[in-house]
Parts: sequence; C-alpha cells; structure tokens
Amino acid sequence: MSHEIIFHNYPNSPFSEKVRVAFGIKALKWRSVIQPVIMPKPDLIPLTGGYRKIPVMQIGADIYCDSQIILRELDRRFPEPSLSPQNKGAPYGLGFWIDKPVFQAAVAIIFGEIGDMVPEDFKKDRAALSGGGFDSAALKAAVPFMRDQYRAHMAFLDDQLSDGRKFWGGDAPGLGDIHAFMNPWFVSNALPHKVKEIMAPFPRIEAWYERVRAIGHGASEDMTPAEALSIAKAATSDAVQSTDPHEPRGFKPGEAVIVAADDYGRDPIAGTLVFSNAHEIAIRRSAPEVGDVVVHFPRAGFAVIRA
Repeated sequence: MSHEIIFHNYPNSPFSEKVRVAFGIKALKWRSVIQPVIMPKPDLIPLTGGYRKIPVMQIGADIYCDSQIILRELDRRFPEPSLSPQNKGAPYGLGFWIDKPVFQAAVAIIFGEIGDMVPEDFKKDRAALSGGGFDSAALKAAVPFMRDQYRAHMAFLDDQLSDGRKFWGGDAPGLGDIHAFMNPWFVSNALPHKVKEIMAPFPRIEAWYERVRAIGHGASEDMTPAEALSIAKAATSDAVQSTDPHEPRGFKPGEAVIVAADDYGRDPIAGTLVFSNAHEIAIRRSAPEVGDVVVHFPRAGFAVIRA
C-alpha cells in the first residue's frame, strides 16, 4: 500500500505554502497534485466528500483537510526534526492569529490593489466561499485601515526577532516560522512592486524571510489527479477506530456525523465517526471514484453535529 505523501495544492495558495515549508524543514519527498483555484474541483471532492479548500494531504486512503491537521500529522509520521520541539501547543495557537486577523489584512491589501483585475468567475467563487460578496470598491476603501493593521501585526513578528535570533523559536526553523511566513509570502507574490514599501520598517523581518525562503520545499514530483484517485481506491486507511473517554459531545465510533469549517467554506461533509480527540476528528465515507476513505479534520475551527 502506498504511504507516499500526495499534496493537493496550487502554486499561489498561501496555506499550501505553510505545508511546503514544512516539507522543506523535514526534507521530505512528496507528490504534487495541482487542483483548480476555483470550483468545480471534480478530482478533489470525491476524496474530501465536499470540502473544497486547499491544501489537502492524501496518504493512501487517509485524507487530511486543512493545514492545521496536515502539519500535526506530518510531525506524527515524521517526528525528526520536530516542527515544535519547545512550546508545543503555542505555535498552533499562533496559527489561529496568522490565519484570521493577519490573513484578513493581507487579503484586503492585495485585493484592494488588484481587485479590478480579478476575473469575474474568481469573484463569484470567493463570494460563495465566504458567504458574502467580492466588492472591489469596499476592498480599496479598506486598504488604509488594513495597512495599519498589517503593520501592527508585523511589528509583533519584528519584536520576536529583536534579540538577533535566526528563527521564531531560536536557531532552528519550526512551526512558528511556518505560520509567520505565510502572509509576507502571500503579499510578496501578489504585490512584488509594493513589498519594499510595506516592509520598509522591518529589516529584521526581511532578513528572516530570506532565511525561511531558502529552506525550500523538500523534493517534489508531479502527479496527475487521476493517479491520486486511483491510489486512494486501491488503499486502505490506517485510521484505527477508538472511543474518546473525554469527548464533550458524546460522539461514539460508528455514529453518523457532519463536519464543516466554522469560518468560511462551510460545505458539510458527512460520514461515520472513526475516532475523535481534542485535536482531530476522522470520519469514514465512500465515493465511487475512491471507494472507502477516512477524512481527517482539525477539531479547532470545525463544527461537528450528529447527522
């Protein structure tokens, strides 16, 4: 059975970049499956059961949705070097800060600048994803406020580096760097002509950014979506059914549940519970294209209800 890492992503995805940096830190080999930026995603949905966001990691018939659970699973399967050898829980909390207010500021800065050039199908897709709209004029109007907020958040990172350390946690890169790198990378790729202006107050961040960028992405080879689907269909999940004695909602293995993100992209994914704990929930589901798979989600940031 194949245990190679299959990574469903697209090049400009900032959340995919988190995982690609983790591959670099751990010097991992992986297969890259490029998925569409917008819906439809006919070669992704059979794997996830409806989850449409990127990235998704596949190992055989185990499907990991959201960068949070992907990073945790990489550390479990490939423990050396650890992404978080010290303060193991804190960097995951850091990720929530990065993924929400800092990312929101970066998105507004980027699309306030380029919103008029964005294709209509992308606008409609992102409006559906967020449950709101894509208003270029409103984004432009928000840029001064969001530039202010982005600078404030970058100052937190600059303060962390003020003692001369090479990386977030010291001499070695880790989960803090993976999270903190995402938004400067996103802004740099989308607005290369604005980077010097935006980052002018933070030369320490610029030097740190180049150190993280130099880590690379490990060793990747391309894989077709059809090949990834075939691998899932031929494989059997490694997930072991178990009961969590501290499950606050009383969910039991074999129970029908629905899982959905609690912020945006709230597409419901139905299946039967395999296991749950404070960090993770895994459900079994089936589709003709892939047979039986187990789909894994983070517990933090996702809602679970009985079907």
